[in-house]
Amino acid sequence: MRLTTKGRFAVTAMIDLAMRQDQGPVTLAGISQRQKISLSYLEQLFGKLRRHEIVESVRGPGGGYSLARKAEDVTVADIIIAVDEPLDATQCGGKGNCNGDDGTGRCMTHELWATLNQKMVEYLDSVSLKNLVDQQRDRQPAVLHDMREDAAQQPVAAPRGKTAKQEKPARARVVNSVFSLAQS
Repeated sequence: MRLTTKGRFAVTAMIDLAMRQDQGPVTLAGISQRQKISLSYLEQLFGKLRRHEIVESVRGPGGGYSLARKAEDVTVADIIIAVDEPLDATQCGGKGNCNGDDGTGRCMTHELWATLNQKMVEYLDSVSLKNLVDQQRDRQPAVLHDMREDAAQQPVAAPRGKTAKQEKPARARVVNSVFSLAQS
């Protein structure tokens, strides 16, 4: 059994979202940039996560995604299952026809792999998104600093009815001709 990039990326993106959602909806472009995951791939994953009611989307300016439930109510198993990640170590995909469709039935190790499947799902179901966020915050105090910097870089809108005063950049006095040189 091997967890593919689909499951890994989905869990990583969900941790990123959960860590930043208190600042408002999180954009997939932001997650893509921070986690180095293709934006189109994230769009596919979040479409599946939305259909499974793990995330919800907010459209329009300032839109993005947020959790549809509390982080402690979302498990790693929920995320992986939502993005159609197979969690199966058996050769037959859990069907019990390990030796093919010729009617010979299960292989000698079918029960071993089926039990491993059960233990993996139990473990992933015991780990919540909140657990993973807490682990990241404990391990990486720099992540919090980066998140504050991200928030500080967000443009602040001018109050309604008033326009923001724009300062003109200072022009350097540069001599650009013989005539300017004579005048200075």
